[in-house]
Amino acid sequence: MTLSVAIVGAGPAAFYTAEALLASGRVKIDVIERLPTPYGLIRAGVAPDHQSTKKVAQKFERMALANAVHFFGNVQLGRDVALAELRAIYDAVVLAIGSPRDCALGIPGEHRRGVYGSSLFVGWYNGHPDFRDLDPIVRGPTAVVIGNGNVALDVARVLVMSEAELAASDIPDYGVETLRRSGIEEVVVVGRRGPAQARFANVELRELLELDECVTLVDPADLPENTAAPIHAGDDRERRLIERNLTLFRQFSRARRDEKRKRLRFRFFRTPVAILGDEAASGLRLETMAWRDGTLVATGRFVEIACQTIITAIGYRCEAIPDLPFDPARGLIASDDGRIEPGLYVVGWAKRGPTGVISSNRPDGEVCAAQILADVTAAARPGRPGLERLLAERGIRAVSFNDWRTIDEAEVSAARAPAPRRKFTTLGEMLAVLNRRLDARDIPDKWEGTA
Repeated sequence: MTLSVAIVGAGPAAFYTAEALLASGRVKIDVIERLPTPYGLIRAGVAPDHQSTKKVAQKFERMALANAVHFFGNVQLGRDVALAELRAIYDAVVLAIGSPRDCALGIPGEHRRGVYGSSLFVGWYNGHPDFRDLDPIVRGPTAVVIGNGNVALDVARVLVMSEAELAASDIPDYGVETLRRSGIEEVVVVGRRGPAQARFANVELRELLELDECVTLVDPADLPENTAAPIHAGDDRERRLIERNLTLFRQFSRARRDEKRKRLRFRFFRTPVAILGDEAASGLRLETMAWRDGTLVATGRFVEIACQTIITAIGYRCEAIPDLPFDPARGLIASDDGRIEPGLYVVGWAKRGPTGVISSNRPDGEVCAAQILADVTAAARPGRPGLERLLAERGIRAVSFNDWRTIDEAEVSAARAPAPRRKFTTLGEMLAVLNRRLDARDIPDKWEGTA
């Protein structure tokens, strides 16, 4: 008995689920992705200078090439095929659709020009087709990033990269040119709490010491020893991680602002209350926070930062799917540990929220595979032939994994050293590679193909 399973989405959560299902030897898997490109946030979310992190895609490629797995790229749920249709075709359907929407600040002025959520801005500098034409205002001398997690750190680092550092990344040409002309001299990373509560990975903080043209600064007054800040650690391991970060923050606090041409400045204990300006942002108003008796409270004191570019990195939300239970407070698809109902499941960020690193999705995949194998006791539906027939009837041009490899090879071969690849950034470019064997070196600055 071979079960047919459809996984909607092609990011890490999808591939870890496929890995766990393949181990059973009882499943055929179809991965359905709305873009022609697999890997989700590995391609469109991981920082463009973190090429070593992106290498996990090599493991996922081996899974995608397994005989029991087939990739259907350029097929969108809700546009090309309905969820009810997939459920009629497959014995089980897994939603690995991520959390693609930014959480709102909820303050006056956040919709002014020059203010962007990190999903938009990161998608833009990573060449995601949805954000190719964002054309953000990236203008100095000062930019602000709101948030104290790794995404905020990635955005801040990209904004202060040198031309040489940009050239060694896979940022598209349009992004490199915008960043090169930005005139940004200082990026301020704003957090409501203190350095002991920031959620930065230590390895990412250490990277700031290696930036070509940028010195990293912290106000010594914000350090725990000067603020009576409590350090809440769940266990000894977490306490050690916090102390390692604090060691770096202390090092940053001793740096001189004139050591390098640019500055990345952490401003802790500041919460945004308004974005200033008329149609476009001209500044950010912040209220100062302080610890009192172990509780973080607003002080009623305000400061302002003049800036025209503001990036918010305060979390993501999943999109609701019609007729499925949704938790609006948390921005998640509601489920019982990933089981929406027998035959329908959710994994990854859409299940648990935007937390963890790439490998944090592996347990979700293992739980989901066990649920499917327990719930679905007989193969009763057509699976892959049924989807192929439906797509053919609708004239949908699905992109296979070998098609993706053709796109991938074209991007890599067209790169100008030291860049690892030159990304295609529209659907028209990607499909043209397959239809006309377009070389990435032939891409115009503004592609006019059909998206």
